[in-house]
Amino acid sequence: MALPGLRRLDHVGFTVPDLDEAHRFLVDVLGCEYLYSLGPFADEGAWMADHLNVDPRAVVTENRFFRLGGEAILEVFHYTAPGQRLTGPRNSDVGGHHVALYVDDLDDAVAHLRAHGVTVLGEPTASRGAHEGQRWVYFLAPWGMHFELVSYPHGRRWFLDEAARAERGS
Repeated sequence: MALPGLRRLDHVGFTVPDLDEAHRFLVDVLGCEYLYSLGPFADEGAWMADHLNVDPRAVVTENRFFRLGGEAILEVFHYTAPGQRLTGPRNSDVGGHHVALYVDDLDDAVAHLRAHGVTVLGEPTASRGAHEGQRWVYFLAPWGMHFELVSYPHGRRWFLDEAARAERGS
């Protein structure tokens, strides 16, 4: 059974070491729209631990909200906390993650990133199997977080096959 009332992804939140650097990257390189800021947030009791699973003395010094591509919202946090890890997980680590961005022209987008000094990991790769028709490449934010560019202007095989099955009524 599905989660009752589930409609869509609302936002993605992540923590950065330098909020101003992240702001510049998100707005000037990726083209996000800055919306607003909140914070600081701290508590003398156990609220931070109980509600956010962080050290009870953690402080959200500020969090900023950005709109990406007219739809997705990114909530970007800056924390200070006792015992805070200052390096992010690798993609292969438990909790590793990436944010994938769809672009119309992968090669133009990669050239744009490189022109802004962004680390692009390898060259664009053509997918196979269910994702045939898609090309992708990973890149790193200045703080080391993984992002991915994907493009499939003519569709991906699985979704094209799904549409054909639906059209046939099978």
